[in-house]
Parts: sequence; structure tokens; C-alpha cells
Amino acid sequence: MRAGCLQSRPIMEAHLVIAGFVVGLIVGLTGVGGGALMTPLLIFGFGVKPHLAVGTDLLFAAITKATGSLELARSRLIDWPVVGLLSAGSIPAALITVYLLHHAGATDPAVQRLITATLGVAVLLTAAATFYKAVRGGSRARQLPAHELADAARPRHWSLPVLFGAAIGTLVSITSVGAGAIGVSVLMLLYPRLPLPRIVAADIAYAVPLTLVAGLGHASFGAVNWTLLVQLLLGSLPGIWLGARLVRRAPERLLRALLSVLLTWAGLKLIAI
Repeated sequence: MRAGCLQSRPIMEAHLVIAGFVVGLIVGLTGVGGGALMTPLLIFGFGVKPHLAVGTDLLFAAITKATGSLELARSRLIDWPVVGLLSAGSIPAALITVYLLHHAGATDPAVQRLITATLGVAVLLTAAATFYKAVRGGSRARQLPAHELADAARPRHWSLPVLFGAAIGTLVSITSVGAGAIGVSVLMLLYPRLPLPRIVAADIAYAVPLTLVAGLGHASFGAVNWTLLVQLLLGSLPGIWLGARLVRRAPERLLRALLSVLLTWAGLKLIAI
């Protein structure tokens, strides 16, 4: 079913709200970025063109993660210097990537194949990162004394988060995937002493301006379906709210392991298109 036909099929609107709710619930339970789930679902489940799926999902991610960032900021869990270094690399990279996509022609068949192939690789990387966190999820300290946090928030070298941020910004702008599980894995390598809740908080916070810039860039050349976006958000926002409240009771490692299997299947299918 094409995205352009969604408004004429009320049952499809209900399906989209349900899809948004399920993805939001999984994000709330596991912390895995919605792009790795939502973009393949839009392409395979609802027949949305790859460039529209990516553009719509970028703004979907920006709005949903902004909601989470506000709560994290109130809890003072966000290390803003970490967010600043990552954004210094990711936002310029996103602007350049979107500019190149626009001039290459997002609807060109070769560009569509590039998007789906790159998306497949990104989803496979997310699957690997998700499985790694399922296996090693309990090995990192969850808090540090206040006097040690400043040192823990310093990278081995300031250029490393900027460079990794640029790589993730490029990947996210092409595929809408990468700012979730991949971003958390990169942060764990760059900031080995930073507690896991602050790693997750920094990842969510820097993803907001990144996905917003990339999403608005896609919107500038018509690669966002606004009706689709609203329907997904109607489901995802209560889904994230519920997932965040169930997370302490859920078997997190089992959920992440099962999710990694699902993402592996989706990634291989995208590459095979």
C-alpha cells in the first residue's frame, strides 16, 4: 500500500497508529532507536517509498526523543559537553549529506537502492549493538560519585566524539538509523567510565537536533509524509510513556536478544532488495 493511499483507507490509519504504539513501546522498554524498527516496517509493511520512510521517520524520532530529553534534563542526567562534541560532528555531516541527497535526486532508482542497502547495513549494525548490550548490559556501573563525573565525561581526545558524530550523522541522514543502539555503543567506547544512564541520556539528547536537522532537510525536498507522521505519533507517544513505566519489570536482556534477531532479518531483507 502506497503512502499516498493512506488517507483513503481508514483501516490503514488504525494500523499505523498501532504500529507507532508498538515501536514506541519497544523503544521505551529497550532504548533501541525507533528508526531501526520503524523505517523497515514502513517499507515492507506499508509499502512506503524508502526516501519517504526515512524522511518521515527522522521527524518522528526528533519529536519522540525531544519528549524523553525534557524529562532527562529535569533529572540532570544529560552531560551537555558530551552532547556538544557529538553535535559538532553530526549536525554539519547531516546538512552535507542531505544536500548531496537532494542534488542526487532522492527518487532516482540508484539513490533508492543506495538508501535501502545502507539502511540494511545500518540495521545489521544496530542488531549487533543490541545483542552486545543484551549480553553485556549489566557490566557497567549505574552511578559515580559527583566528583568523578566530570572526569568520566571527558573523552580520550576531543576529536574522537566529533569524528564519530560525523559518521553517525551521515548514516542517520541517509537511513534514519544509527542514533540509537549504535550511538550508545559508540558512547560506551568513547566514555568507558560514564554510567549507563548518562550514556543513554546523552545519546537521546544529541539525537534530537541531529534528527530534526536531517528531517527538516528531507522535508525541504518533499521527502516527508506529514499525515503518516501524525498517525505514527498518535501511537508512539503513549507507547513510549507506557514502555518507560514497564521497563523495570520487563526482562530487558531477553527483549534485546529477540529484538536483535528481528533486526538481523530486516537488515538482510533490505540488502537483498
